[in-house]
Amino acid sequence: MSTLRWEQLLRYRFIEIIALWEGRLTTRHLCEVFGIGRQQASKDINNYKRTIAPGNLDYDATAKGYTPSDHFKPQLTRGETSEYLEILAGLSDVQQMLGQLPEAFTSTEILSVPSRQIPPAILRPLVRAARGHERIEVDYVSLSRPDREGRIIVPHTLVWTGLRWHVRAWCEKNQDYRDFVLSRFRGEPELLGASSRTAAADQDWQTQIEVLIGPDPRLNQNQQAVIAQDYGMVEGRWRLTVRAKLLPYLLKLLQLDTSHTLDDPKAQQIVILNKAAVSSWLFD
Repeated sequence: MSTLRWEQLLRYRFIEIIALWEGRLTTRHLCEVFGIGRQQASKDINNYKRTIAPGNLDYDATAKGYTPSDHFKPQLTRGETSEYLEILAGLSDVQQMLGQLPEAFTSTEILSVPSRQIPPAILRPLVRAARGHERIEVDYVSLSRPDREGRIIVPHTLVWTGLRWHVRAWCEKNQDYRDFVLSRFRGEPELLGASSRTAAADQDWQTQIEVLIGPDPRLNQNQQAVIAQDYGMVEGRWRLTVRAKLLPYLLKLLQLDTSHTLDDPKAQQIVILNKAAVSSWLFD
């Protein structure tokens, strides 16, 4: 295994992670992510089955893909939920999966926030419920209700806010689509069968808005030019299209406080230029 090229190792780890967490792996997964042909993808899967982890994958003719066997045991990964979530977030193993790059290749230091571990017993059924449009019974805690509260939800999308993971879901209790923090689920969710509630019916989720961000106009022209260059602005504007319900998370990630104006314009440096147009989405 030590003789594997890092490109091969990357694809084998990807095979292991997708099979474990999504419950179904196809050659299409590899083709789309790595830009390889179907023949190479099939060869990678067969090599993984034969030389890396014999007995880990079974072919399911009905699902038209490979599924984890009852004896599945990770060989190239740790079997932790963070490995799958990092792939979804686009953070995937630049640190972990590509960690096999030669040390002389580059020198990099990346600051990361503490990982909020999501138990596998919670993530797997949530992923499967989202993929299958299924109702799922969960226990959930919040700051207003720190004791466990049973909920029946229909998840449709996992959301990485840059700081933590959420799941967007229909909530039967509130009769509305809501955001739930993944690290606040407790116990073991129970799948309850199909639901007609999908992402297509989540109107707030489907609404896209344009946010215009620019340098704080209280900065002088030279200072504004520096900020514009930092953010790759065109004509002093940074145009972002975002799902309306994700706007508050985006502003938090940018450390852009819209509730009041700081006395020192150099403290925040950027402002929303079309605040009136997006104000209805700034707060829940």
